[in-house]
Amino acid sequence: MAESHLQSSLITASQFFEIWLHFDADGSGYLEGKELQNLIQELQQARKKAGLLAHVLPTEENFLLLFRCQQLKSCEEFMKTWRKYDTDHSGFIETEELKNFLKDLLEKANKAVDDTKLAEYTDLMLKLFDSNNDGKLELTEMARLLPVQENFLLKFQGIKMCGKEFNKAFELYDQDGNGYIDENELDALLKDLCEKNKQDLDINNIPTYKKSIMALSDGGKLYRTDLALILCAGDN
Repeated sequence: MAESHLQSSLITASQFFEIWLHFDADGSGYLEGKELQNLIQELQQARKKAGLLAHVLPTEENFLLLFRCQQLKSCEEFMKTWRKYDTDHSGFIETEELKNFLKDLLEKANKAVDDTKLAEYTDLMLKLFDSNNDGKLELTEMARLLPVQENFLLKFQGIKMCGKEFNKAFELYDQDGNGYIDENELDALLKDLCEKNKQDLDINNIPTYKKSIMALSDGGKLYRTDLALILCAGDN
């Protein structure tokens, strides 16, 4: 089915996501290596004059590129927008919240859409990014919208801690015991994480990591639930 869509001169957003999911074999949210090679080969065979996959989308349907290229210019900006909608610090955005989230991002990019199109985009976002099919998006799922070079969350995926280990670390770096971590305490935590995980994290990028993570804070106060979105893998 995905291959047949490549032969069309224009495809719908729904067909685009069918193609994307077909070639994004590992569900990472981006194409690389063999995945990209397979796509290019199929595209060349099906459409001799085609360029990049997203270029076959009608302009009004090409909202994924709109986010990646125009709106989501930094992880910090993304985190601030997430913080606005995840008001209960649950780490999830449900369908109605997601709809408002997308509307906000589109408006910031000067892209007006009607309610029908917004509902379609919301549904497609869930299909693409809701990896566990629970009808809501986690921070790490939604962050797959970010360009890879900006997506520091991908780097932290490999160093997440279990719940017990995370709680121990939070209490260790919450040096004054006030229940939250401030910028200086976060700086100390990040330095230690970089030292222990040199293959995943670059100590030279600490200012960027810190700025993005602090975008989740409440007036400079990074509570346990906020930091858990980045560093905690689960309850065990």
